[in-house]
Amino acid sequence: MPGSRLDLKVRIALRVAALGAICFVAAVVCVLVTANRAARERADSISDLVARELGTQWERSQWVKSAAIPFPDLQTLAQAVTEPGLCIAYRTPDGRPVQRLCEGIAPADAAVPAMFTTIYQRLFGFGTESTHAVRFGTGRPGAAVASIDSQRVIGQGWRETRVLIGLLAATLFVLCLLIYAVLAYALRPTRTIRAGLARLAAGDLSTRLPPFDLAELSAVGEVFNTLADQLDRALAERRILTQRLIAVQDDERRHLARELHDEFGQCLAAISAMAASAAQTARHRCPELLPECEHMSRTSAHMRDILRSALLRLRPPEVEELGLAAGLEGLVAGWNGRRSGTRFSIEISGHVDDLPPHFCSSVYRIAQEAITNAAKHADASHVQLRLTRRDPSHSGDPARIELDIDDNGKAGEDSVIHSGMGLLGIRERIEGLGGQLAIQLQRPSGLALRVQIPLPSQTDRGHVRLNAA
Repeated sequence: MPGSRLDLKVRIALRVAALGAICFVAAVVCVLVTANRAARERADSISDLVARELGTQWERSQWVKSAAIPFPDLQTLAQAVTEPGLCIAYRTPDGRPVQRLCEGIAPADAAVPAMFTTIYQRLFGFGTESTHAVRFGTGRPGAAVASIDSQRVIGQGWRETRVLIGLLAATLFVLCLLIYAVLAYALRPTRTIRAGLARLAAGDLSTRLPPFDLAELSAVGEVFNTLADQLDRALAERRILTQRLIAVQDDERRHLARELHDEFGQCLAAISAMAASAAQTARHRCPELLPECEHMSRTSAHMRDILRSALLRLRPPEVEELGLAAGLEGLVAGWNGRRSGTRFSIEISGHVDDLPPHFCSSVYRIAQEAITNAAKHADASHVQLRLTRRDPSHSGDPARIELDIDDNGKAGEDSVIHSGMGLLGIRERIEGLGGQLAIQLQRPSGLALRVQIPLPSQTDRGHVRLNAA
């Protein structure tokens, strides 16, 4: 089987999931950037507020000389701007910190995965400090500083990211399920296409695909039907050509059989008569020539036997005169009459003698070739031939002839089995009749040929007679 192949629906769902994951990463980065920007803007606004408040405190201290007004006083601002992780401070014009107030972070901000913290710090750094100048008349300005603890910002980003992860994961899961369901519904016709291809590969050339709603699948169906039509026509033309070739071959065999019988047979009969006459003369006048004359008689008799056997193979008289059943029984009896060590048996079911002559001749030739192959090449001790006529069934099976030849000999290699000249001739005759051939290896040894040939209709019979004429 080829390497692992993903179903189209699964493949598209995975690609959608990958695209969704990319969008999710982009969304997370966007959320983190927004959170970091908001933290920096918050720190900037707080430092600006602290700077204005410190400026006000300094001016108040300058106006009211008698009162001891502390400067800087960040406590008055702490209640207004305090929040977890916030630090506010004042630096003198020489950069020395004078006062600093910080609020601790919440426990939830510390419970952030270390990986997320590392990624955030790599992307945005470690601080969000903001500084605004505090001016004192014409003197050097001080500085109001506000910063938010980075862990606080990271904690806020993690909480928003965690919500986003859950939302996007649920959305992506539901989206993949919907895509899979929609594709499964839209691609239902592919099962019909696959079944049609399987039937076409099995030899059912009448298979056709219906029109589909999808334009792409309809195009596939149209191409499939066109190819099936072309293949059906090509095989039909090949079948007709094969039938004509077989008919020509049978005519040549009959013509050759007549020529051998009329010419060669008469010559052998004359030679046998002359040898008998010469032997009679030699017996009385020249006994020394008698052995040569008797040898000539034996040789001519042997040649007559060979000629008779060849004539039977070229033109079996039983099939043309007595019918298919008698012809096959005579064929089996002829093989049993030989001293070959192989026993042949035959079983015939149904009436087979009312079939057209050309059909009976082809079935006889198929059986003859199969039995000859089994007898000469299989080294079998038993060969069985079964011929059965099947009438049309209620399930739609047409009327047909079933021919089974089984032997218990050696089968040989599979490549040799399917490429032998004898089986090629058998296959050509079967295909010419529109039949099917199956070759099965027997256990523990032997070979079985299964032949199914549809019975010719009245139209086919007339067509073949017209071609033969």
